[in-house]
Amino acid sequence: MHSIVAKRPLGPEIAQYEVEAPRVARTAAPGQFVVLRLHEQGERIPLTLADWDPSRGTITLVVQALGKTTREMHELYGVGDVIRDVVGPLGEPSEVVGEGTVVCVAGGVGIAPVFPIARALKEAGARVVGIIGARSSDLLFWLERMDEATHELVVTTDDGSTGRKGLVTEPLAEILAARQVARVWAVGPAVMMKFCAATASAAGVPITVSLNPIMVDGTGMCGACRVEVGEHVRFACVDGPEFPGEEVNWDLLLERLAAYQEEERCALDKYRRMVQEATR
Repeated sequence: MHSIVAKRPLGPEIAQYEVEAPRVARTAAPGQFVVLRLHEQGERIPLTLADWDPSRGTITLVVQALGKTTREMHELYGVGDVIRDVVGPLGEPSEVVGEGTVVCVAGGVGIAPVFPIARALKEAGARVVGIIGARSSDLLFWLERMDEATHELVVTTDDGSTGRKGLVTEPLAEILAARQVARVWAVGPAVMMKFCAATASAAGVPITVSLNPIMVDGTGMCGACRVEVGEHVRFACVDGPEFPGEEVNWDLLLERLAAYQEEERCALDKYRRMVQEATR
């Protein structure tokens, strides 16, 4: 059992959780994730680690209420509540380089998992340029933390409500055209990472992306998280979640992400009906 020791709203239906998980906190590294199950009847969902504190034995997760389980967590779980299972750290850690200029790009909730990567790169000696974006200013968070984790920070919003108006790929293309960049990291929605990979590839710069396919066990046994990378099948849970973005079959990934949309909608509708009946 894992207690929630802190919960803080970050935006519309986005919350930051600090969860007791001392074994995970002791060995966590940038780029890794945990698999969480709220209760005995709950589904298993992967969440990338946003931060951790070995001295306190806690991990930080940033969760956006999108599907059934994340909405259940957002609406029903607060400080003092207990999460049934937190398994991890899982996946291969980020490959941290300590030389040259690197660019860390994040979209939406991807800001949270890109933060420890940027911090580790800066601590290793690389010059870190951060680019973070969201649809609007109310969906941006951790600007101060990202500013501390980078040497330069560019902020974009689709509607221009904060920073420059536009997509993260626009400042990325400008930076890659003007500077010598060793590597790009991109974390966020699959479509965003796809176009970041195309932008980096056009500039001849390698890019690392953190993939978010459907996942069940997180240990490489179920095969649900399989992705095609460089014409080879890889499992995101044990071979990733980070892969060379220029080698990912993005069309196949996007197709697989949409495979269970109807089932996901039905699960969310069923949960909403359950909540309505319980509150009558």
